[in-house]
Amino acid sequence: MEIKIGVQYSARELVVESDESAEAVQKQVADAIAAGSLLSLTDRKGKHVFVAADKITYVEIGAGSDRKVGFLN
Repeated sequence: MEIKIGVQYSARELVVESDESAEAVQKQVADAIAAGSLLSLTDRKGKHVFVAADKITYVEIGAGSDRKVGFLN
């Protein structure tokens, strides 16, 4: 699952690859925004990402893309 998070006053978006379901991520985002707390996500490698919920401008949740390296036919 690929999660893109837009952060206020930042030119770049955060991209997190997670093994969680779209519904679980959506609930975490909604709960963090409602509580005005930190959004905490864990990526596929076990790293934790924290974002202040009041600075989130948008969240895109979608299927991740397989990145291929090298020459394609």
